[in-house]
Amino acid sequence: MKQGFIQVYTGNGKGKTTAALGLAIRAAGAKQKVFIGQFLKGKKYSELIALKRVNDFITIEQFGATSFIIKKPTQKDIDNAQNALKKVSKIIINGKFDLIILDEINCAIQLNLIDLKDVLKILSEKPKHVEIVLTGRDAPMEIIKIADLVTEMKEIKHYFYKGIVARRGIEK
Repeated sequence: MKQGFIQVYTGNGKGKTTAALGLAIRAAGAKQKVFIGQFLKGKKYSELIALKRVNDFITIEQFGATSFIIKKPTQKDIDNAQNALKKVSKIIINGKFDLIILDEINCAIQLNLIDLKDVLKILSEKPKHVEIVLTGRDAPMEIIKIADLVTEMKEIKHYFYKGIVARRGIEK
């Protein structure tokens, strides 16, 4: 049986979700089953269309609203994240997926939508063969400490600050 590790993609730079999706495609190419749970995301991003083409191996579910949390999270945001955590907990524990990506879970923790202790408990109970990737800015130090691999995406320069909005196929 293969060893599954815990990976973290964090930082203020672009590319955390993109890196995780690249890993999902690689795993699917190796005929591994992948589950992607997108915390905080509910918009129809272009990757959803592409990933439907490999749905024999990749399952993706969004748990967020169709808009970003800009100010204080609503009760609906909290409920969505709590329900997402319950669902992904069951998915992790059942061990049917080889790779599980918890996209933007670090942000859900930072926004107090879910409790860090609950996430740590779930990670401690994962089957040995399951690989888990946690993405999002501001990864808590407690998660960084238990992770086997941590990559920080560092923003050096970004065209967003020149007024460029998210472009279809590139950022959305």
